[in-house]
Amino acid sequence: MTKKQLALEVIKRLKDEYPEAGCTLEYDEAWKLLVEVRLAAQCTDARVNVVVKDLYAKYPNPGALAAASVESIEEIVKPCGLGRSKARDISACMNIIHTKYNDIVPDDFEKLLELPGVGRKSANLIMGDVYGKPAIVTDTHCIRLSNRIGLVKHISDPKKVEMELWKIVPPEEGADLCHRMVYHGREVCTARTTPMCEKCCLNDICKKDINGHKK
Repeated sequence: MTKKQLALEVIKRLKDEYPEAGCTLEYDEAWKLLVEVRLAAQCTDARVNVVVKDLYAKYPNPGALAAASVESIEEIVKPCGLGRSKARDISACMNIIHTKYNDIVPDDFEKLLELPGVGRKSANLIMGDVYGKPAIVTDTHCIRLSNRIGLVKHISDPKKVEMELWKIVPPEEGADLCHRMVYHGREVCTARTTPMCEKCCLNDICKKDINGHKK
C-alpha cells in the first residue's frame, strides 16, 4: 500500500468513526476563532471555551478588543496560561483586524501569517473552518498520529509534516481529517497512555511506530 493509498483509507475509516468531527473551539465569528486558537496554545479547548465567555462579554468585537489595554485582556485570559504574551498578541492582532481589515479576517494565507500570534496552524484553521479552503492543521495530535500510522516517517516539525501530508491527502479532505485526528488522538491513539490499538479502527493498517517521530 502506497502512502497515498494509506491516506485515503485512513480518511475513509476516520470519517466512518467520527462523521461529525469538527473544531472543538466554540465560535460564531472568524475573529473569535483567531482569539481562541491563540489562547489554546498549551491549554485545553474546553478551558478556552469557558474563559472567552467573559472576554467577549466585556469586549464584543475586534474594535473593543483593540481599544482594551493588554493588562485588562490578560486579567481575563490568564487562566489559559501564558497570559501576558497571549494578551499582547490578541491586542496587536485585533488592532490590525480592526484598523487594516475593517473587522474582517482576511481569507489569504500569507496575510493571516502576518498577524501577530498567528502561525501556520492558526492560519490553516481559519482557511479550512471559516473559509472552506484546502487546509491541513498540524497540531500535536496530527503530528503524532501521522507518524504512528505511517503517513510520515520520523518527522516532528509541524511545517514539514504539513508539507508531506499535502502530497498524499486530497485538498478537500485535509481540514476534516485533522479534526478527526484530534478526536482519535484524544480517545484512542493517546499520547500520555498506551495507545488502545485493540479498539482502533486503523489497527490492521497502522505502522504502530509509537515513538518514531521523537527520534
